Amino acid sequence: MRTFQTLIVLFISFFAMGQETYSPSKENIEMREWFQNASFGMFIHWGVYSILGDGEWVMNNQDISVERYELLPDFFNPQDFNAEEIVSLAKEAGMKYITITTKHHDGFAMYNSKISDYNIVKATPYGKDILRMLEQECKKQGIKLFAYYSQLDWHHKDYYPLGWTGRKTGRPESGNWETYLEYQDAQIKELAENYDIAGFWFDGWWDQAPNKKDWHEAVTYRIKGEDWNLEKTYKMIHDVNSALLIGNNHHEMPFEGEDFQMFEKDLPGKNSTGFGGAGISTLPLETCETINTSWGFNLQDDKHKSVKELIQYLIKSAGNNANFLLNVGPMPNGKIQKEHIERLKAMGKWLEENGETIYKTQKGTVYIENKVSSTKRGNKLYLHLLDLDSENIQIPNFNQQIRDVVFYQDKTEASYQVSNNSLTLNVPSEKQNDIDTIIEITLK
Repeated sequence: MRTFQTLIVLFISFFAMGQETYSPSKENIEMREWFQNASFGMFIHWGVYSILGDGEWVMNNQDISVERYELLPDFFNPQDFNAEEIVSLAKEAGMKYITITTKHHDGFAMYNSKISDYNIVKATPYGKDILRMLEQECKKQGIKLFAYYSQLDWHHKDYYPLGWTGRKTGRPESGNWETYLEYQDAQIKELAENYDIAGFWFDGWWDQAPNKKDWHEAVTYRIKGEDWNLEKTYKMIHDVNSALLIGNNHHEMPFEGEDFQMFEKDLPGKNSTGFGGAGISTLPLETCETINTSWGFNLQDDKHKSVKELIQYLIKSAGNNANFLLNVGPMPNGKIQKEHIERLKAMGKWLEENGETIYKTQKGTVYIENKVSSTKRGNKLYLHLLDLDSENIQIPNFNQQIRDVVFYQDKTEASYQVSNNSLTLNVPSEKQNDIDTIIEITLK
C-alpha cells in the first residue's frame, strides 16, 4: 500500500527535482495518497458534438465555423441522461472516481456557468446542469468527481494568437490573450468554488504553437507554460481549496503547482502515439484510454477493445504505478453505448475477484513487456502472467527472498525454482487463465 510516509518521501524527492515554490498542504498530500490507491476511474467525454456522431474534435476535423457550430445547442436535449445510472455503472465496474468534460475544445460548458451563457443550462432545450446532477449522485454513492477543462477554446474570440488547431472555425485573426485567460480562470474558479469536486484535469496547453510540428517544442509565445500563466491559475485553485488535485495533459514533465501526472493513450514513459515520451515524475500517475478509438461519441467507430484487452491494460497500468482512466462517450440522448456497458460490467466482475492485486498496491519489482506485470502490497508480490505460451515462466533478475508461492485464485502451491538470480515458475495449462494468471508470492 502506498502509505502516507511513502508519499512524504516522494514529495521531498519531487522538490529535489526542481519544485521549490509550491508546497502541497497536508490535505493535498492525503488526496494524492487516495488518488494513488484508487487505481481505476471513468473518463466521460460528452458535449453538443455528440449530436454529429463524429467524435469530440468534429468542429476542427470538419472545419465547422463558430457561427454554424452554435446551432448545435438548439438540438441538444439528452432526455435519457441519468446520473444515477452512470455513477452506478462506474461503481459496478470497480471505478473509484469520474472525470467529466466540463468544457472541451469547442468552448461549450456542460455546467451552469455564470461566466458565459454558452452552456448546457442556458443554451439548450434541456436546460439542466448535468455536472450538478453527477456531483450529487457521486456524493451519494461514494465516488469522487474530477473536472476536465480545456484551456484550448475554438469558440472564444480572444483566444489569440491561434494555435495549430481550429484554424477554420472563423475566429478573428486578432484578440486579447489576457482577456481570454481572465475568462478561463473565472470559469475554473467557479468550478472550484461551486462544485464538490476532487480536482482538475486540464487539456489543450499543447495548442499554443504556430504549427503542429512545433507543439512539443518551446516557441516564442509558449515557453514552459509561461504564456498560460499556469502558476497563477494553479495558485487560485489551491487558494480556494488546497486539497484539490491538479493535473495537466501537456505531455511534459509536471509544472509548478501540479499534483499528478497523466499519460494519454500510453503507459508512463511510452510513446506509441508520437506525442508521449515525457519523463516519469514522482507524483501520482494516471494513464487514460478509450474503449473503442474515439473519446467523444462516434457513430461509425465499432472498433471496441475486448474485455481481455481492457483488463490487461488495467493490470499494466497498476504495474507501472498508474491509475487507469477509461473513457466512455455518451450518445446525444445521454446514454452510454451497450458495448461499453457490457465491457465495464465485465471488468467489475474481474475486479470483484482480483481487486486485492490492483487496489492500494504499488508497482512491483517485475515487469516484462506484454508478458508479466507485477504489483505489491506489504510483503505480497503479485505476478500477473499475461498471454502465456509455455508452462515454464522465467523471471530474470529476481533476487528477493521467498517464503511461499501460490496461485492467487485457489491458493494452491505453485512449483518454483530460484537459481542465479532467476525465478522459474511452473504453471500447468489447467492453471492458466486466458486473461491473467496471478501468482501470489509472499516475501520474507
